[in-house]
Amino acid sequence: MASGSESGTAATDGRTPVVTRFAPSPTGYLHIGGARTALFNWLYARHHGGKYLVRIEDTDRARSTEPAIDAIFDGLGWLDLLGDAEPVFQFARTPRHAEVAAALLEAGHAYRCYLTPEELTARREQAQAERRPFRIESEWRDADASTWPEGAPYVVRIKAPRDGETVIEDQVQGTVRVANAEIDDFVILRSDGTPTYMLAVVVDDHDMGVTHVIRGDDHLNNAFRQLCIIRGMGWPEPVYAHVPLIHGSDGAKLSKRHGALGVDAYRDEMGVLPEALFNYLLRLGWGHGDDEFISREQAVEWFDIAHVGKSPSRFDLAKLLNLNGHYLREADDTRLAALVAPRMAGDVDQALLAQAMPVLKVRAKDLNELAAGAAFLFAQRPLAIEEKAAALLTDDARGLLARIADALRDCADWTTEALEVRVKALAEEWGLGLGKLAQPLRAALTGQTTSPGIFDVLVLLGREESLARIDAQAVPAASGVN
Repeated sequence: MASGSESGTAATDGRTPVVTRFAPSPTGYLHIGGARTALFNWLYARHHGGKYLVRIEDTDRARSTEPAIDAIFDGLGWLDLLGDAEPVFQFARTPRHAEVAAALLEAGHAYRCYLTPEELTARREQAQAERRPFRIESEWRDADASTWPEGAPYVVRIKAPRDGETVIEDQVQGTVRVANAEIDDFVILRSDGTPTYMLAVVVDDHDMGVTHVIRGDDHLNNAFRQLCIIRGMGWPEPVYAHVPLIHGSDGAKLSKRHGALGVDAYRDEMGVLPEALFNYLLRLGWGHGDDEFISREQAVEWFDIAHVGKSPSRFDLAKLLNLNGHYLREADDTRLAALVAPRMAGDVDQALLAQAMPVLKVRAKDLNELAAGAAFLFAQRPLAIEEKAAALLTDDARGLLARIADALRDCADWTTEALEVRVKALAEEWGLGLGKLAQPLRAALTGQTTSPGIFDVLVLLGREESLARIDAQAVPAASGVN
């Protein structure tokens, strides 16, 4: 369990299991920042042998959609960050939220407020004209029930403390204080009887047994308001850890101009592996010494909140892709072939693709580069030749190709080792550097100027296809090499 110095509450004193939660609003894809929040919650629960839960905060019925919910679960599933129990859907718990509002009313910690929208607007405009902060000062806060206007609409507001201050010992931000005079009597139940976000979150966290609330620091101000509800109900207070948001490489808040924001784009469009994104998000704001490559098992063993930084981290796509290149080289070749095949045109022999992976993945940084690098394997003749490759196929080079093809036809052993020995011997016999043979060979075999090693290419294509492609570009030398 967590040390007492890290939590400061009985939530991790060895008796109460750690329970964390990830609670996204289903209004779109799984945001990259949300994925990191889910990751930190998952890791903290795993590190302490606790439970990690997922709650869908779908109370905004106008913006919450089934496709968005599916996209969130799809992204979490890809990163293997689904909850340890069935997900909770906030909207379905509306009656429970209203029940708690009623209990707060009964206990005198909330009140019916009959201020009309017009009255509130007038008071807000007056505050603006007087250049002072607008604070709710409702005459209904301490009104007797006998004065309630019969049949008039009302909201339920919390009775926020007026004096003193509220202090949060945040596990990331440190000690944070807010004067209670700064906390409004905010609405917890709307006039139509539906709960506000502030109430629903607190009730759900309590009922789900959440002990640690780990979320973005844009929710820090909400914590002070939520504590009004928690204390009004006499419930245990969670340990708070508000993590700085992710910024772009220029230090500005992460936005579309910095690149993809949804986890699905990194998977589908950019060809990033889940273990690479997991590792990268882990190190955005948290680290373990100089360790760059951290496995899932190591992350569970090492993760703690104490080493999450207070400053926003900067998203660097180049670093992510470098990390992805590492995981590509570590990945199983059959798995990679299955991931790359759908990114390629036409029919693809996955067995051949897997066979080619050891030489294809050496320099690739994403699945798209792997697909592009493997395209020559399945190209149909006549082979399309890129402009730079075509420039290598001069008349002299085509003459060399004819002589190379004649020499290779006699190779009984079609292996990388035997082919390398044969071609190097030809280069020496003809008084040429190996590149003078390898460059036109690469152009003829792949239609490109870059590819895996030329001898690997010959083996992967096989004798018949290799010779057919060379012959297609070869012409007898008019004055070839003597």
